[in-house]
Amino acid sequence: MHTLSEENYLKAIYRLSQDEGVKITPTAIAESLRNNPASVVDMIRKLTDKQLIAYDKKSGVSLTPQGLKSAVLIVRRHRLWEVFLLEKLGYHWDEIHDIAEELEHINDTTLADRLDKFLGFPEYDPHGDPIPKANGKMAKAYSVTLADMKTGTNCRVAAVRDTSSAFLQYLLKLDIGIGTTITLVEKISFDNSLVISINGAANTTVSQKFGENILVE
Repeated sequence: MHTLSEENYLKAIYRLSQDEGVKITPTAIAESLRNNPASVVDMIRKLTDKQLIAYDKKSGVSLTPQGLKSAVLIVRRHRLWEVFLLEKLGYHWDEIHDIAEELEHINDTTLADRLDKFLGFPEYDPHGDPIPKANGKMAKAYSVTLADMKTGTNCRVAAVRDTSSAFLQYLLKLDIGIGTTITLVEKISFDNSLVISINGAANTTVSQKFGENILVE
C-alpha cells in the first residue's frame, strides 16, 4: 500500500518518463505536481528507500520495476474511471480528470479488472491516452502533434496533451474532439501560429502552443 501522495508522485514520474530521452529531475517533478522543490526532494528520498524509484544526479529519476508496476496500475485505474465517467455517468470530457484523480486511489485489488470488463475493454481514454491492460501492455501512444504536420496535410485528432478544463473547453468551442478532421492550411512564420480548417469549415487561426497540444494521425 502506498500513500495518496506517493501514488501521485509515481504517476507524475511515469508521465514524464513517456518523453523519450528526457532527464527527469526534481525540478521537473515539482513543476508537474506544482509542488515546492524541498517537498519533492523529501519524497524522492522516501520512494528510493521503498525501492520504488532510483535517483542519480547525472541520470535523474527513474522507476524501478516495482515502481513501474505500481505507476501503471494507478494510470490504468485513472483512465478507466475517465471512460466510466464520460460514457456511463454523462460527464463532459473537461470534467472527468479531477474526479478520476480521486477515484484512482481506490485500492481494491479487483476493481480495475471489473471496471475494464464492464466498459468493454476500452483501449483509449476520452483524451486519447492508451489504457494499460492488466498485464501492463497497452495500445500505441500518439506522439505526432498538429504543429509537426506539413502545410496542406489532412489529419485526424487522436489525443490531446493538455487535459486542463480550460483547454478542453476551448476545443469544445472550436467543435474539436477525438476523431475530428483538421487540415493545416498555413504556418505563419512571424509567430508560428497555424491556420487550420476544422472538418472542412472556414479557416481558423490558432497558436503554436495549441498545435503542440493536439496529437494527430
